[in-house]
Amino acid sequence: MRLTVHLDTFDRVHPMAFAILWLDKDTRQWSREGHQGLDLPEWGALHVDCGNTLVCGPHDATPVCVLEGLDLNDCSGPFEGETGRAQWCADRGRILMTGHWHVQCVDNEQAQPEHGLFAAGDEA
Repeated sequence: MRLTVHLDTFDRVHPMAFAILWLDKDTRQWSREGHQGLDLPEWGALHVDCGNTLVCGPHDATPVCVLEGLDLNDCSGPFEGETGRAQWCADRGRILMTGHWHVQCVDNEQAQPEHGLFAAGDEA
């Protein structure tokens, strides 16, 4: 299952800050599909902790962002239109910044990503 998640309302980072992430629930990896005002790597790993999804870099288990309530282990979800709070923690040493996540699309088809950045686990 692949999810397209839109992150936004991080006003303290940048007035128009947003990111669109493509989450692969099966491989537990993500890729950045679009962004403005948020400094994100091109791809990374996903971890689940206490029902939250931790969006981490490719070589570091420290989260860049925590998607609160987005539980990739939940058999019945997530679903299109689901929303929750996102904690931006990429700027170490600064106070967490709160935004929102929104599931734009759920794709249950087995398809290759357009650019395949993390398909083989390599940095492109």
